[in-house]
Amino acid sequence: MKTDLLRRAQTFMTKAGIDAWVVCDFRGNNPALAPILGRRLHTTRRVILVVPASGQVALYVHAIEEGQFGEEGGAVHAYRTHEDLVAALRPHVRNQRLAIEYSPGGRLPAVSWVDAGTVDLLRALEPSAVESSADLLQAALAVWGASALAAHHEASVAVAAAKDAAFETIRANLAAGTALTEYDVQSLIGERLAEGGFETDHAAIVGTNAHSSDPHYAPVAASSSVIGSGDWVLIDLWARRPGDDNVFADITWVAAAAAPTAQQWQVFDTVRRARDLIVDRVHEAWRLGEPVQGWELDRLARDLITEAGYGERFLHRTGHSLSPGPAVHGLGANLDDVESRDTRVLLPGTGFTIEPGIYLADFGVRLEIDVYVDPDSGPIVTTPVQDDIVLLA
Repeated sequence: MKTDLLRRAQTFMTKAGIDAWVVCDFRGNNPALAPILGRRLHTTRRVILVVPASGQVALYVHAIEEGQFGEEGGAVHAYRTHEDLVAALRPHVRNQRLAIEYSPGGRLPAVSWVDAGTVDLLRALEPSAVESSADLLQAALAVWGASALAAHHEASVAVAAAKDAAFETIRANLAAGTALTEYDVQSLIGERLAEGGFETDHAAIVGTNAHSSDPHYAPVAASSSVIGSGDWVLIDLWARRPGDDNVFADITWVAAAAAPTAQQWQVFDTVRRARDLIVDRVHEAWRLGEPVQGWELDRLARDLITEAGYGERFLHRTGHSLSPGPAVHGLGANLDDVESRDTRVLLPGTGFTIEPGIYLADFGVRLEIDVYVDPDSGPIVTTPVQDDIVLLA
């Protein structure tokens, strides 16, 4: 197991008055388990890890899968029947204040993975309280190590270079009159990143005109648009060095294959100002020693965009966590007061994206950067910042 993660967890639990963190997994549905174990396993039965505020952890696995957990030594306890498992859990749970991966009322689904029946089971064992592990999860699992930060910087350079190569390829093909599709550009980005030794959990978003108004548009070979003169282009790409201790770099830029219209400039400027407002507030909060919750930053950006008349066209949260693990959307605080209200505080040693967007019928603008909160020096923007529309013609 990752002793550094457990140490952070137990330190947080002691300060917060949490007696036990009960990590419940079934068929790999709880993303908290693999980081603690330090590896991903294929299991088909319930796995429950009990992390006390002090002392040794206990890992309960089904007897037919015990062999997968040999590295955990004496922490592993095999059960055979449902009754065996319940009896083993009872002394860990009774009269204890528990943290588990659920969100009361479903208010924060980003950290709600334990099913209602398992919550019922734990409550039937008479704990003193059952509460969300959202803050604990972030403190234990979303913090970057030194190697993760270094790998993230490498990924930031790589995605920026791939973005530049994509725009230059579009520019060259437009000048030559050669047909080039969104899918072609997506493939180019993927090839460029793979050649550099980077990986991603999904192909890049490359959308022109109305397709750029779909925040999660994904071009396919059979139906993607040819990029033509006068088109608007949005590219969103992300990648990391292989390994679940590493962190993705994630950026979004926009470009125009003709002189941008007045409306395109207006929307771009509004999104740019919303992004920069968040950066300024993060730096200010660090300087003043003020804790900032994720939802507060989303609200700042959303209010600015609403005042500009585009509030209904800002379709998503302002940013997501970046943390070690297999997914670009991390386990820490999100900048969200629209899809949910993320009340988690942005912690030193963690990272996140800032990516406000406005999506109209014929074009969309999203400007995405990454931020790391250095524990010593404060917030650092780790990716290139777009301040002007890229011109392709």
